[in-house]
Amino acid sequence: MKKRRHNPNLAKIHRSYTVEEAADLYGVFKGTVRNWIKAGLPALNDKRPMLILGSDLAAFHRVKNTKNKQSCKPGEMYCFKCHAPKLADGGMVDCMPVTEKIWNLVAICPDCYTIMNQRVGPARLALIRRKMDITLSLPQPHIVESNQPSVNGDLNRSMAT
Repeated sequence: MKKRRHNPNLAKIHRSYTVEEAADLYGVFKGTVRNWIKAGLPALNDKRPMLILGSDLAAFHRVKNTKNKQSCKPGEMYCFKCHAPKLADGGMVDCMPVTEKIWNLVAICPDCYTIMNQRVGPARLALIRRKMDITLSLPQPHIVESNQPSVNGDLNRSMAT
């Protein structure tokens, strides 16, 4: 079963929620919220309805989200299919500039052969260059930057009529 990450900022910290309201807030079943309580979410259950403080709900999801977080070391990229950081297949990475200071790295996962992407800045790119064979690619020009007409247009046909 795939674990879902919940946005801790959805819960208002100065509000208290019933189990039903918390379930509606995060788009889950009431049983899921009860499972969160069993897993350690503090609840005020001495009275009915059982109440959950918004600050406790937000803190619970912050801790839960950071507990399973995996950071990539220099030279690794995150594979979404394998759910783990991986080295590029053969150590080969294509690098395309996005802006002057941001580059998009594209590589293939050595296990599942899925394409992995990562955005990097100049400092991280320098670290990665030591570990991988990077091929710099120039971005494709936009059609508005071209002084040639589009090849697949009907420009000639419309000018003749």
